[in-house]
Amino acid sequence: MKLIWSKESLFNLAKEKFSDHHLIVVSNREPYIHNYVGSKIECEAAVGGVTTALDSVMCATGGLWIACGNSKADKEVVDLNNKVMVPPKEPLYTLKRIWLTKKEINGYYYGFSNQALWPLCHSTYVQPIFSESQWNTYKKVNSKFAQSVLEEIGNRKALVFIQDYHLALLPHLIKEARPEVTVAQFWHIPWPRQQVFSTCPWQEEILNGLLGNDLLGFHTVRHCRNFLTTVNRATKARVNYGKAEVVWNEKETIVRHFPISVDFEQLSQDSQKDEVQEEIKRLKAELGLSDEFIGISIDRLDYTKGIPQRLLAIDRFLDRWPEYKGKTVFIEVQVPSRTQILSYRRLERKVDTLVKKINLKHASGDWKPIITLPGPLPPNTLAALRSMADLCIVSSLHDGMNLVAKEFIASQYDNDGTLILSSSTGAARELGDALLINPLAIDQFAASIKGALDMPKSERHNRMRKKRSIVKKSNIYKWAADIFSELAKLP
Repeated sequence: MKLIWSKESLFNLAKEKFSDHHLIVVSNREPYIHNYVGSKIECEAAVGGVTTALDSVMCATGGLWIACGNSKADKEVVDLNNKVMVPPKEPLYTLKRIWLTKKEINGYYYGFSNQALWPLCHSTYVQPIFSESQWNTYKKVNSKFAQSVLEEIGNRKALVFIQDYHLALLPHLIKEARPEVTVAQFWHIPWPRQQVFSTCPWQEEILNGLLGNDLLGFHTVRHCRNFLTTVNRATKARVNYGKAEVVWNEKETIVRHFPISVDFEQLSQDSQKDEVQEEIKRLKAELGLSDEFIGISIDRLDYTKGIPQRLLAIDRFLDRWPEYKGKTVFIEVQVPSRTQILSYRRLERKVDTLVKKINLKHASGDWKPIITLPGPLPPNTLAALRSMADLCIVSSLHDGMNLVAKEFIASQYDNDGTLILSSSTGAARELGDALLINPLAIDQFAASIKGALDMPKSERHNRMRKKRSIVKKSNIYKWAADIFSELAKLP
């Protein structure tokens, strides 16, 4: 029987392989935020699959997490070195905050990261904006992160684990100053085809930054291959496709795929708690639900998530099979995102218009097909929604992984739910027992909703058992363990 990784076994692995290293995780988003609630300061976990997943790893291994602090009370709780221990109830690791000016946030985060790299890598019909001033700010902020990391390393042996596309230049900056430090990075979004990435005016600088890593991870084999091909055609580096390795400036970078996951056991246990069962009762009473078939979707309001396409599929489903009116309700949890960017504000208006139009068209008496819940929602409410749902729809146009799908599976402890999953997600590579869809094929999408409703109980349970077995074995601790094991093989 294969080992099911846990906090304890991950801690033991990290202790065995890296006990003499200072572990530093670096990301743009912080795992915990501090805000004023009345006259008091309260701490809560940040929203987001990646931060939630990595928090589980850091609670297991300990160490230091460096991230941007931008919540209203963040500065009030740190010490003179901008550090605070987290999680608040049981401190297990240190969070160090970096402070950015409004201009830096606009240029680095809302600018180059999310108006250039995000649309470039997702290839979802939103044109990237390549602004030189935003690129310069991106470089400046990456240097700021590098300075903070190097301060923490001092003269110690260190393992630096960098997260995502916001910090593409950071690996090279660290290696330039401290060549002996072990540096790894996980790129949480897709890596596009070489022809697409070549449209970026600064592709060579970005590739040079990423090749500062000793280990570079992606979600899927396809993303690894796309990256290797980009490096091969855009630089003079030596690329070994068979070994998935790159040699550049006499330095080797290993490229591997590590499908990220969730804390299966914790999510499964949470969904069975008494307070979550009480929250299910409260939600059903508040939303006026009784025995309707419940579908859920939980998304940031992002154009990569295929939200308009999902709404159109629901509309088409009700047009073709009107006998399901009054018997089915779709709950849309929508978390506002990057509202400073025009394309996101346009999406929000479009989604709002579509929901109103579909509800007006199909509503009858007190029943309406779509219920919108503005996020972010408390953990117990999200656990209740995942547990009470008969169906979860993930309709991303392009997604590196999509942890909502895995969170839903982990919450279905009675095996009685169905997952409709876009084939354009990394999760689809693992979860073949989901109902896979092309989110742009609206008629087929609508037919999949009907297929989920009509699926026999035995088949529904069998499919969910298989998916739960996969997510249970390939949990967040296995993801981290695979990365640490690969790093331990380095010279």
